[in-house]
Amino acid sequence: MSVVIPVYRGEAHLAAVVDEIALLTDVRHSPDGHPFRVVETVLVHDCGPDDSARVMRQLAARHPWVRPVWLSRNFGQHPATLAGMASAGGEWIVTLDEDGQHDPADIGHLLDAAMRDGARLVYAAPTNQAPHSPFRRITSIASKRVVNALSSNGADASLFHSYRLVLGETGRSVAAYAGDGVYLDVALGWVSGRPSTAPVRLRDEGDRQSGYSFRTLLSHFWRMVLTSGTRVLRTVSVLGVVFAVLGVVLAAYVAADKFLGDDVTPGWTSLMVVMLVCTGAILFVLGVVAEYVGVAVKMAMGKPLYVITGDSSDGPLGRRADRVT
Repeated sequence: MSVVIPVYRGEAHLAAVVDEIALLTDVRHSPDGHPFRVVETVLVHDCGPDDSARVMRQLAARHPWVRPVWLSRNFGQHPATLAGMASAGGEWIVTLDEDGQHDPADIGHLLDAAMRDGARLVYAAPTNQAPHSPFRRITSIASKRVVNALSSNGADASLFHSYRLVLGETGRSVAAYAGDGVYLDVALGWVSGRPSTAPVRLRDEGDRQSGYSFRTLLSHFWRMVLTSGTRVLRTVSVLGVVFAVLGVVLAAYVAADKFLGDDVTPGWTSLMVVMLVCTGAILFVLGVVAEYVGVAVKMAMGKPLYVITGDSSDGPLGRRADRVT
């Protein structure tokens, strides 16, 4: 296994996390008996405001299985994670945070879920609430429900978590084609199939302050919406058709009233008919144009037409329990 850790503010906690991972560099067995070991830990320096770089150098000098990856500037957690995936060589890739909230001892549970369900992607499913404010928890749940409602890719945003296990070839493929602005978990869902989950317990972050401001969280939400599909664009087209149909129905109703001799308010009725029909036509045209824009956006995000992989029975998912993965 390769462990990928994006490092932004890891000066105070990173060494302790790596010490816990050190216990997994010898062969261990998951609760279901699957043997595994960590062969490398990729620390991706995302140019945070603290002295994480010094700690990373010290850890790399102390442990031969620790490998730093240096980014030119701060790109954010998801690009840093993708950079780590691209640099990882393990048959499985585990991603976790540097703040100690994720317990490396739970990696075995993630592996058991992958082997039991034949899943290429496994998310941690916390059994306790994350140590965040009530406002952040509520907005997180609401935003994921909105994304699920708007998504046309079938991805369940409620499962998304930064503590994840992904098949190595899947993670490296995603890192190779994912474009700027793509939401990592949406990109993983494009090729991994239905993900599995494994119960874990989150630990307290201590006195570490979150690196996510409200503006950053809002940006994450909007990126999820934009990369989750074109259902919003199609809604515009459907709304245009509805408006146009209402205009035609109103026109037919007014014509029938006039034919039957009923009084029809002059001016207002014809204005409403014209507004409904023209607004519907405009929205429909905008929806068609938006569909073309959506195709261009998918190409810019790097969504692949297909991804070729090896036979799953020959890889880690088909491995017997008496062999080291």
